[in-house]
This record gives sequence, structure tokens and C-alpha cells, in this order.
Amino acid sequence: MTCPRIAVDAMGGDYAPDEIVAGAIRAQAELAAEIILVGDPEPIQRYLDEHESGIKLKIVPAADVVEMHEEPLIALRRKPNASINVAMTLVKKGEADAVVSAGHSGAAMAAALLRLGKLPGIDRPAIGAMFPTLLPSKSVLILDVGANVDCKPRYLEQFALMGSIYSQFVLGVEEPKVGLLNIGEEDCKGNDLALQAHSLLRDNPRISFLGNAEGRDVMSGQFDVVVCDGFVGNVLLKFAESLGGVLVQILREELPKGWRGRLGTALLRPNLRNIKQRIDHAEHGGGLLLGVDGICIISHGSAQAPSIFNAIRLAQEAVEHQVSQRIQACYQASSVVGEGD
Repeated sequence: MTCPRIAVDAMGGDYAPDEIVAGAIRAQAELAAEIILVGDPEPIQRYLDEHESGIKLKIVPAADVVEMHEEPLIALRRKPNASINVAMTLVKKGEADAVVSAGHSGAAMAAALLRLGKLPGIDRPAIGAMFPTLLPSKSVLILDVGANVDCKPRYLEQFALMGSIYSQFVLGVEEPKVGLLNIGEEDCKGNDLALQAHSLLRDNPRISFLGNAEGRDVMSGQFDVVVCDGFVGNVLLKFAESLGGVLVQILREELPKGWRGRLGTALLRPNLRNIKQRIDHAEHGGGLLLGVDGICIISHGSAQAPSIFNAIRLAQEAVEHQVSQRIQACYQASSVVGEGD
């Protein structure tokens, strides 16, 4: 297939446009993808000129940006030429294959729903995020991590199926094991949502359901996909991100203390770099919005160049593995969609 065309919201995020453009430059150099920068051409071009990389990137002008304090739907309607709107429109028109944004996450999701729409059979899209596990080279996909604060049981069932498809075809897991985040392992534990969702997941032949996953099980490596509502998932995501940052900071402060520490730190530098890569959320780039008719990666608002590069890489992989098409095909063949409130 031809190189995926990735539209990057150059104006979204705390460090836009400089860090966004820096990540895009690296992606254009290292990935088999065509990067399209969407935003105010003047600061984007100024950074490109200062960088002097020799890499040419296409710029699509967008006059406005949705600020973090704005209400998403109101801002999107008031600013039709906002960078996230323009980026989504490129996908809608077939001029791009995916969108990456580190801007207002609510605006990115709303723009995806308004411009791209939901896949047939999907009640609510979900944001999936990768977490590290105790097993080397293995991550677990958690969804939803913020798109849906309130959920019905069938939403969690759909999250599990979408997550399984992503895990199988993008991450290469032959038979993804699914867990339901809960307060206990026993089938009888949890609130009404958890109890009803447990029944749906257990009875769905398309889902390899292992049962409930307690908080301590999420990063154990026994699950490939863990589902929950967006309220719990977002709390879990923010806690995991902060914990990773705390661990890295503690290592930086404590290891170099004393001459033994300085010597040990020098000797262990490659190991410490590997530790940071395993627990640093920037290595995963962001979350994939599953369930919309297109590929959309929602990165962290504090994303810098390495995170943007990884978000673009994630978008490229999702396009190449036809994630949206596989989800749609699965639901077209499934009779379970829409059952079980």
C-alpha cells in the first residue's frame, strides 16, 4: 500500500507548535509516512527554517485553535477553521488517513464524531492507552481512559471487542486475553455495571474473557486488554503516568548519591535508559480513539517531540493494519451488537 498520510494538529498542546513540528520532522525522516502539518503556517514554517533539517513537510493552513479552557462543541462550531477541525476534514475527504493531536482531548473526540462519525454498530467510541507490564516487551491495552464517563454494559462489551481486534492485528497477540476492571476477582463482585458487563463478556464467543481484573492485576502481564468506564480509566491513566514520573525522579535523585552511587549510575546507564522506556508514557505516544470511522490518535497535552513521534508511529501502524476496517467487518458479521443493556 502507499505510505499513510498523517495529518498532525500542529497547534494543539502545551508546547505547540515547536515540539509538535520537531516530532513531525523526526517522523518524516524515520517512518514510511507522509506528514501533513495543520495550523498557522507562519510559526510552523519559521521552526522548519530554523531547524535546517532539509526535510520538506506539507502545511495545510488553519486559522484557529481550540484552547484548553473552551467547551469542545461550542468551540468547534464557533471555529470551523480550527486546526483539529481542518485535520479531521482532511481524513473525511480522503486527503489524509489519520489524525494526531495533542490539543484539547474533548475537542479531538468531538471533532472526530462530528466529522468522521461512528462506525456502524458502535454505540460509543473509546480511547485506548497502552500500559507497561511486569513482562518485558509486553503491554496491556486499557480502554476506555476518558471518552465515556458513564457507560452501559454493552459499551464495555464493545470496548473489549475493539480492544481485542487492535491487540490481535496491531500488537500481534494471537488470542488477546480480556479482563474487566473490578474490585475483586470473584464473579459476584462489583456494582451493577460490572456485574452486567461480566455476563456479556463471558457469553460473547468473540472475546477471550479471563474474568475480573483487580487494580493490582492490570500490569501483571496476564491480560492483554482491560476494559472499564472512562471515569475509572482516566483516573487509572493519570495515576500511572504520575507514578512513572515519580519513579524516574526518585532514581535520578537517589542513585547518584555518594561515590558508589555515581559509579553505579555510570555503569547502569543503559539499564536505566531501558527502565525509563518501559515506564515513560511518552514512549507510547497517546491513545487511539477506537470506534470512529477513521484513525485518530489523542496525545498528551504536555507531549513533546518524542511523544509526538511515537503518536505518529502509532497512527501509521493503525492505518497499515486497517484497524477501523477490521472493527467494522467484525461488527457486520456479529449479531451481538446492541444486545444487553
